[in-house]
Amino acid sequence: MILNLFFKMSMGEFGEAVSSFVGDTEDPGLMSTLKILMLLLVVSSITRAIFWFAFNRNLSAILTVLGIAVTVFAVFYFLMVELHSPNSSQHVITMADNAPSNLDSYRAQGKTAFVVGYTGETGKELVKELSRTKIFDKVTLIGRRKVEYDSDLLKDFNVEQKIVDFKTLEESADLFQGHDVGYCCLGSYAEGDEGYERVDRDYILTTANLAKQGGTTHFHLVSVRGASPERTPLYYRIKGEVEEKMKSMGFDRLSIYKPGLLMCDREEIRPVQWILQKLFTPVVFFAPYVAPCVGPVPTTTLATALVHVTAAPKQESLEILEGRDIHRLGNSS
Repeated sequence: MILNLFFKMSMGEFGEAVSSFVGDTEDPGLMSTLKILMLLLVVSSITRAIFWFAFNRNLSAILTVLGIAVTVFAVFYFLMVELHSPNSSQHVITMADNAPSNLDSYRAQGKTAFVVGYTGETGKELVKELSRTKIFDKVTLIGRRKVEYDSDLLKDFNVEQKIVDFKTLEESADLFQGHDVGYCCLGSYAEGDEGYERVDRDYILTTANLAKQGGTTHFHLVSVRGASPERTPLYYRIKGEVEEKMKSMGFDRLSIYKPGLLMCDREEIRPVQWILQKLFTPVVFFAPYVAPCVGPVPTTTLATALVHVTAAPKQESLEILEGRDIHRLGNSS
């Protein structure tokens, strides 16, 4: 396999070489990142071996050439993926360009919203952004535990927390009544197959059903890049199945966000993601310009994108927003 990879690269068939080793070049998220790192490790190891035998008297030269080779390889990989990724639609560009005026117009409409999953990393940033922009007359936080917020966040922010048991969420259907907008930032981690099915499927679909019955017209779902009912990994398959079911629920407007690796300071320890975040921290600054489609997405950027999409006038009943779109919307002033 390794020889075949280098043969294809030597023949200029870079895209096919990457596909033959990694699989789908748009395979996203954490698994994709791990595959990329594995591929780079293989390439760097072979490169190092070659230069070790050729120049074993000059270790610094070996490491320098090795670093350049790996860097060039990574740049070409990301460029290949970016070139095969669709550009942001005119609708997304318009939403980003008109974000400030949209916020002002939306704020005057006196709407209300609920947030499910506000204790997670994306949910936390979303609450902060809603407090900062104050585009709703009232925000209801629906979750399993109460969060103590500082006085600065609560200043002039009409927010209320409602504690529920997600296993019997239907019994709290009244909490979903009368909201114009619903945000679902629920997600599980390291809970195994049962956890994915319970949280990432059952809880989310129940939330969406209750929101639809309660009159919510605009529903926001934070999913993951690469989610598809056809995927083999259970996590991605469940996320994809949920997306498909959401599309058939009949919301007046459904916005689905599909970021890749989320950058944030998590309270709980996730060793692999922690390592990847440290490796990709320098990339965050350049991601919107170099590799917005596959690059990491800070949770602050995602939260801002959620609010900007909310305030934008409806153009389509279904909006699917991936890395490039999220960066454009989340970094618009």
